[in-house]
Amino acid sequence: MNKILIKIIAFYFLFTIAVIGNPKVDVKTAILIDHDSNEILYEVEPDMSIYPASMTKIMTSIIVFDLLKQNKLSFEDKFLISEKAWRLSQSGYSSMFLMINDEVSVENLLKGIIIASGNDACIAIAEGIAGTEENFADIMNEKASEIGMTNTNFANSSGINDPDNYSTVRDIAIMSQYLIKNYPEYYELFKETKFTWDRTGGDPITQGNRNPLLYKRVGVDGIKTGYLAVEKYSLASTMKRDERRLIAVASGFQTKNARSSDSLKILSWGFRNTDTFLISKKNSTIFPVKSWLGKKTNVEGITKEDIFLTLKKKESRNLKVYLKYNGPVKAPIKKDQEIAKIEVFVKDDLVQKVPVYASENVDKVNVFKSLFMSLNYLIWGDV
Repeated sequence: MNKILIKIIAFYFLFTIAVIGNPKVDVKTAILIDHDSNEILYEVEPDMSIYPASMTKIMTSIIVFDLLKQNKLSFEDKFLISEKAWRLSQSGYSSMFLMINDEVSVENLLKGIIIASGNDACIAIAEGIAGTEENFADIMNEKASEIGMTNTNFANSSGINDPDNYSTVRDIAIMSQYLIKNYPEYYELFKETKFTWDRTGGDPITQGNRNPLLYKRVGVDGIKTGYLAVEKYSLASTMKRDERRLIAVASGFQTKNARSSDSLKILSWGFRNTDTFLISKKNSTIFPVKSWLGKKTNVEGITKEDIFLTLKKKESRNLKVYLKYNGPVKAPIKKDQEIAKIEVFVKDDLVQKVPVYASENVDKVNVFKSLFMSLNYLIWGDV
């Protein structure tokens, strides 16, 4: 049995002094997760049902991104603006101020949704894709079920008042994580701080992004604010420092200022108090495993998934990672054959065990060399 202690990469950050206890924030429901390890770092009633308000627009964007990724839609495609969409731009809701019967590109509608939080843009894009907003809500719910949002129902594309439009901060964190992981090129829209809509039949309108954390230059690059009188203020936010990203979702803030300052407290607390370690990168981190009677002395092992581990800072010194296998592994070795395991320990506790697979074929040496190697082993014990 070979047992090799292997080195790991830690994502270290600006703050290194641990703070005792949870972040001191006044919030009804909240969750903080590590984007890569999926570890929950902090939570307050994460499965409490809430009205997600404009955080609903994250899913609206995901549906559009799906179609763009599949080449079923393009940024240049245009949708006709209905009276229903136009009326929302006249009623005091957040809007991009669309004009009835105008034809607006998907790119501008997306920016109107993501940056200006336009409810009119949501309806325009929902009708353009699915014919009606009701049909589009069905697509949203199918996607929510697909990605594991188990306590969510979408009744519209914008998040405006509807008792049947509900979710939880846990589900919104899942949705946010899915957005960032699967659409990195489109996610860039969420960090843009302003959008100028050069509308037909009127002067251009410039609106700023409603996410106040984008302007603080602390590494926040998304995601979406929300407000309903019954729910008060909410925010799905994410911060990236070096290679590490945290996602926070919270609802029930009493004021805009509290939404901003307390969300920042939650994110900063996570970075101060925890570290995330990269154990293995899918298909790219190489673990050399000794082979026997093979044309190569080592076979390159890989994992088929990204392996991250998040720990409290005070626990990080107790982290050990071993590569274990019964070996050397006898040739022939086939690609994708399991050849070892990675075992991750914190103190004496085994917290993860992950299979390692051969990334290549290793053929067996010819019979003469095999005989020579076997004799060499019997005499010298050298493999």
